[in-house]
Amino acid sequence: MTDTQRHTVGDVVLNYRVDGNGAEPLVLIHGVGSYLEAWSGVVERLKHRFTILTFDLRGHGNSSRVKGRYEIDDFVAETLALADSVGFDRFHLAGFSLGGLIAQRLALTHLPRIQRLILLSTVAGRTPEERERVLARLAALRSGEPGSHYDASLSRWLTEDFQKKNPDLIATLRQRNSQNDPDCYASAYRVLAETDFGGFLDQIRCPTLIATGEEDAGSNPRMARYMHERIPGSDLRILPGLRHSILTEAPDLVASMMADFLTVPETVK
Repeated sequence: MTDTQRHTVGDVVLNYRVDGNGAEPLVLIHGVGSYLEAWSGVVERLKHRFTILTFDLRGHGNSSRVKGRYEIDDFVAETLALADSVGFDRFHLAGFSLGGLIAQRLALTHLPRIQRLILLSTVAGRTPEERERVLARLAALRSGEPGSHYDASLSRWLTEDFQKKNPDLIATLRQRNSQNDPDCYASAYRVLAETDFGGFLDQIRCPTLIATGEEDAGSNPRMARYMHERIPGSDLRILPGLRHSILTEAPDLVASMMADFLTVPETVK
């Protein structure tokens, strides 16, 4: 991995890294409470084929811990500014969870910038019950003790078998989570909880891959199928036996799936 660099967008300093020297650029956007290293397993497997930009979203990792309300268009503008700064004119784009919502918004507002789109473990078309559940988690997050949201969510994210077999990794993830700023985490989680582009997805007209874990309770297979039915010509993958955190539990599978999708000639798609 190369060293991280810094780029300032307005009042926000973004921590980012560029890996690989492949002919085609690829931008990867992480989820709430995460950081650019969440993509490390995927980057390691794809950096020989692509030039890959990863970064810490505002309020996350080593980017500025911005206080106050976040809007999804803040994330979009900062993603594009970083892409511009490293010379990515058109690029492949993949987003995980909140990153997938940012990717949807970017595709809806700046489609000419995107070659191919990958939406991993993300949301659209929530039912009233699903909206109620995620808003309840937001309320609990705002009122709870730091770390309590992570503990409550762990089994929604990773299978018990994976947790049991990887105690050191779980301890590392828990330690990284403890470094999150609670206010920044809540500001980003609000965007995840309150954003839904379900009614606009038919406007996304680029090759698109949608994937989620078979046992993902939040970004569930029903939502993945909902997106697949509305994004013309999209591909759908439901990953057996996995929950939400597919980047952590199955980086080999995710990287292989992404590589297959990104390298198939477009006339075949």
